[in-house]
Amino acid sequence: MTLIIELNNNSIDSLDLTPANKIINSLPEDQKITDYEQKLQFKINYQREESDPREFSEIPEIRLWFIRLDTAYPWLPYLLDWKTGELARYSAMLVPHQFSRGEGIIYNPEALEIFVMQKIFAIAEWLKQRGISSRFRLKSMAQILGYDLDDSFFDMLE
Repeated sequence: MTLIIELNNNSIDSLDLTPANKIINSLPEDQKITDYEQKLQFKINYQREESDPREFSEIPEIRLWFIRLDTAYPWLPYLLDWKTGELARYSAMLVPHQFSRGEGIIYNPEALEIFVMQKIFAIAEWLKQRGISSRFRLKSMAQILGYDLDDSFFDMLE
């Protein structure tokens, strides 16, 4: 079952997290949260002028909304549907990047490294509080973003 958070100009321009809160706050807070792992998607209905060529992650108002969301739910990437590119799109909302027609999103390497490590720490702690093993999940998430984390790194977190 896919979970969809629908955003529009009103919610984004007013930094209103209500559309996300309704979905996220309805989820279980215990081990049953694993039923929703990689099930979350965003549907962004942000109206702009037809001549505006920017991607959503290049629009400051949308990025600011995602920064606020990430502050409220730093573990949210755990729920994102990685297979459909939601993790990459979410990351683009928070990490400085450029677009290349041939290569797609090119993240600032240092900013991406900081983002990945911050997410690893936040999600590892969040999963630990729920008694959910995290090593494989976190290694997979890091790999999607281009990082291979050694098991010895995770030994330090336990």
